[in-house]
Amino acid sequence: MKLGDFSALAKHYHNRPAYPLAMMEYILKIAGYGTKTDFAIADIGAGTGKMTAVLGSGAPKAKIIAVEPNDEMRAEGKKAVTCAEFIKGSAEATTLASNSIDFACMASSFHWSDHTKSLPEFRRILKPNGIFCAIWNSRQINSDEILQSIENEIKAMIPPLSRVSSGLQNTKDWQSVLTSTGDFKDCVYMQMPYSETMSKERYLGVWKSVNDIQAQAINYGGEKLWEDILSMIENKIKDKQDIKQQYIIRAFVAKSTK
Repeated sequence: MKLGDFSALAKHYHNRPAYPLAMMEYILKIAGYGTKTDFAIADIGAGTGKMTAVLGSGAPKAKIIAVEPNDEMRAEGKKAVTCAEFIKGSAEATTLASNSIDFACMASSFHWSDHTKSLPEFRRILKPNGIFCAIWNSRQINSDEILQSIENEIKAMIPPLSRVSSGLQNTKDWQSVLTSTGDFKDCVYMQMPYSETMSKERYLGVWKSVNDIQAQAINYGGEKLWEDILSMIENKIKDKQDIKQQYIIRAFVAKSTK
């Protein structure tokens, strides 16, 4: 498995957490939903449509386009989400028309893009004063002793592990990144707590959908190491009825300089 290749993981993505509707409704108002006609949204790096579905609930009258480069992820999204059109494209080359989008977002995926190319692309597709939002649902692993021990065990099993995400384990100054190319300005940061209660099966499914750990585990110790990690997690949660996972939703909202 290659780092960043989610082809084999698409079937597990339905297990992943979503995003709070209240926060997205607030951000959509900032972008002008409810006051503009023909409001268009681009969910870029949409995966299987976790954020796309939330946007459909928050903006039921909007035209929503889910842009996803991976064929398997896009196929799963088409089956699960009916409020949007799924098209093939990437953050660096969305294939969308210039000046066609009011609000663009990337949910837990902006860190995979080359921002020197993706930010100019977002400015191109956005209408004047259009809004871009980069958002992540960052796990609060300290919220549960067992969940913290799982993280510690994984790090012990993969000593050179380096997380490829924007979670609280690996943060950047995203406000500076979003304004670094001159395509966006007035970047505002907002956050809110969020939680989801998962069955043990779903919780394991979330881990099976994680690319960076799996790819590095296989590279470091082969498929057997990844299987050992999954067995370790399963053993850690065997006495739990369910798992309440706490998140901090972190959103960075910026206005196009167009």
